[in-house]
Amino acid sequence: MKIENWWIKRRGLFLFILLICTITISAQTSVKGFVKDAVTQEPLAFVSIYFQGGNGVTSNDDGSYSIQSNNSKYTTLVFSYTGYKKTLKKIISGKEQIVNIDFETTNSLSTVVIKTKRGKYRNKDNPAVELIDKVIANKEKNKITAYDFVQYQQYEKLELSLTNKPEKIMSNRLFKNYKFILENVDTTTLEGKALVPVYLEEKLSQNYYRKNPLKNKSFIQAEKKVNYGDLLDENGITSYLKRLYADINIYDNNIVVLTSQFLSPIADMAPTFYRFYITDTVENEGIKLIRLNFMPRNTTDLLFKGVMYVTLDGNYGVQKINLSISKKANLNWARELKINQDFEKNPADGRYHVIKSTMIAEFSLRQNSSSGILGERTVSFKNFTANKPAADSIYSGSDEVRLNMPGNNTDSFWMANRHQQLSNVEAKVYANIDSLKNMKSFKNTLKIATLLFSGYIKFGGFQLGNTNTFYSFNSLEGFRVKIGGRTTPDFSKHIYLEGYGGYGFKDEKYKYLLAGAYSFNGKSIYTYPLNYIKFTRQYETALPGQELVFAAEDNFLLSFKRGKTGKWFYQDSYKLEYVHEFGKNFTYKFRYSNLKQTPAGSLVFEKNLPGRLDTIPDITTSEISAELRWAPHEQFYQGNNFRAPIRNKFPIFTLLIQNGFKGFLHGQYKYQQLTLAIAKRCYLSQLGYADVTLEAGHIFGQVPFPLLDIHRANQSYAYQVNAYNLMNFMEFVSDHYAAVNTDFYFNGFFFNKIPLLKKLKLREVASFKILYGGIRDENNPSKNTGVYNFPKAGLLGVPTTYSLSKIPYMEASVGIANIFKILRVDVVKRLTYLDHPDISTWGIRTRVRVDF
Repeated sequence: MKIENWWIKRRGLFLFILLICTITISAQTSVKGFVKDAVTQEPLAFVSIYFQGGNGVTSNDDGSYSIQSNNSKYTTLVFSYTGYKKTLKKIISGKEQIVNIDFETTNSLSTVVIKTKRGKYRNKDNPAVELIDKVIANKEKNKITAYDFVQYQQYEKLELSLTNKPEKIMSNRLFKNYKFILENVDTTTLEGKALVPVYLEEKLSQNYYRKNPLKNKSFIQAEKKVNYGDLLDENGITSYLKRLYADINIYDNNIVVLTSQFLSPIADMAPTFYRFYITDTVENEGIKLIRLNFMPRNTTDLLFKGVMYVTLDGNYGVQKINLSISKKANLNWARELKINQDFEKNPADGRYHVIKSTMIAEFSLRQNSSSGILGERTVSFKNFTANKPAADSIYSGSDEVRLNMPGNNTDSFWMANRHQQLSNVEAKVYANIDSLKNMKSFKNTLKIATLLFSGYIKFGGFQLGNTNTFYSFNSLEGFRVKIGGRTTPDFSKHIYLEGYGGYGFKDEKYKYLLAGAYSFNGKSIYTYPLNYIKFTRQYETALPGQELVFAAEDNFLLSFKRGKTGKWFYQDSYKLEYVHEFGKNFTYKFRYSNLKQTPAGSLVFEKNLPGRLDTIPDITTSEISAELRWAPHEQFYQGNNFRAPIRNKFPIFTLLIQNGFKGFLHGQYKYQQLTLAIAKRCYLSQLGYADVTLEAGHIFGQVPFPLLDIHRANQSYAYQVNAYNLMNFMEFVSDHYAAVNTDFYFNGFFFNKIPLLKKLKLREVASFKILYGGIRDENNPSKNTGVYNFPKAGLLGVPTTYSLSKIPYMEASVGIANIFKILRVDVVKRLTYLDHPDISTWGIRTRVRVDF
């Protein structure tokens, strides 16, 4: 299945920015400065700084702070910190100013306050570290998974809002019809900022956990979300937002936030990467609590800063925690991130479990922009019951079940069952967006935006595109044009059609694809669980061994190649396939294909006969195949006409079995082929992660070189993860092979330690690829005249296709990613087979990668 590009997967989120995000606000009060101890002049971290009657921030580990507001009524700034006298400073509204504070201590402090002092912090003999060690030692018993059974009701609310009231858009003629959306403003959630809600979704579920055998079961009682209509991919928006705002468990060593891994402040290695300070003692419900502040040792690493309250009841559990990130953290697009969790005491055993979790993240394309998009996810829990088993039938079946109960999506149901009622502004969002989606001007705007981001434009139940492949060029076809389209679920819930037509001005040949699919379950052929049959008729050009899933040759950006790319196929194919997904993310695919390959360009099919060379015009194969794929716990960025998998820590297994028939529908060869691949993302905590792929294949039977495994090469200037970036097209073929490909993403772990580099937020990448393989004598033309000769070049017949010997093919790369937040540049070095003609032993490759 062809995976759409990055922009398509995420276009829903960015359409909000394109359509209605602004960069203007009213006059802003901006104050910054440093807070120090009046006597020692040591910088003070975690000092509370807020506008009197308004919003606030805390100082950083170096004592610096920065605070802004649009509210002209704020004229006093308050500084507060345990053990120090509260200080008030007059400020000038609507101006930028610097206010530095020398904090004076009080004489009434009964607890010891450990202040931050750069260069003198250490873990040894530090009571704060001794306390966090006890929290870490008791993590397992404080996790929910320590119980044998748990059940609770969960309510989720996810909201996106524009930050700051967009005055210029309000006065812009382009948006004059949308003022009823922009005037629905919330000025109470965040002091100093006006929020315009543009997206809202809610979910209510009853959840069950069983330790042995392990089962997490969720019965979804009701769901509700705004509906922008068919032009905006709401499934894709929901999938992406779920990934951004994943569940937070502070007892895990690593916490996934905005698709990145942050080390928890109570991870096993937390004392190595964090600084901890005891700042106060309090009492709550008869339980003594220690207020423990924490901050990163290196502010650019993916770590949190904040405060937690730890119980002194022998459990050393967390009763409350507030997390945020440093503005210097190596994270893109997120201007602000806050996570707050409250915990509730279980009367049965005195342990604490989370009762409410809130995550707020503000995104902006420019760090200094005054506006952006604010996302807030609130999760609350009720009726928490531990160690009470439910009926066995509750735990059986799929992990998630949607209950179609009449009346569960009425206004009265939500009024009675929401854990927290919507504000007046939130309550208007559903009706406002419902009115917006029916406006003709809004529909036309969305059509234009969809075309820009996805390459498709919609007409009823049909999409025309893809503009990314409308124009390209290559050595065989010269300039090439292509136009096509596909149907959507609006055309039919069961029938899906797709096609395109193309023409090469150099070879003067037409190319085309016609495909039709029938969905047995009435779901899109891109939506889990897949269950469809599809027929495809295609006539197209192809580079040997370059499947379109790895390199779409009609994409304009991949038209630029290094070296010679003169060896081509014309492929005339028929394909019938059945795809079915079920159970625990298990997929099977059965396919029959009939393929005629005709050599083109400088490629010829020939074999040795006594006294002469015999030229063969084409090869025809008749083949059936079965592909089995198991991807535990796999999730997708799901759209109406695409989906892309979300990588997780679990391995993905793929087994492909192929059988060629001789004499059936003109098939010329009998063979069998087995291919096994295992792909896994290995998370390395603060070192980032590594994507590792193990692959092996074996062909049984005598076949010519076009039917051997032609190893994936890359002669473009783009770095391709799944190809050998310094291997020439059709350079190596095998009938048995094994390969290991590893790509490392260090997320700035090393650059963050270098003073001049860490400000640039660059990230390190590296790769190593090794390929073992070979050819049996029966498939080697130098030892068997019954198979085709390997391709050669020039009058002297210099070989250009080889089999691997005892030495494997190897290449390695190191690179820098996150250049301008989107660009990766690698220096790639080829390590073996350096004597082959027309190769590059090293090269620079680039790749566009947009991520947080």
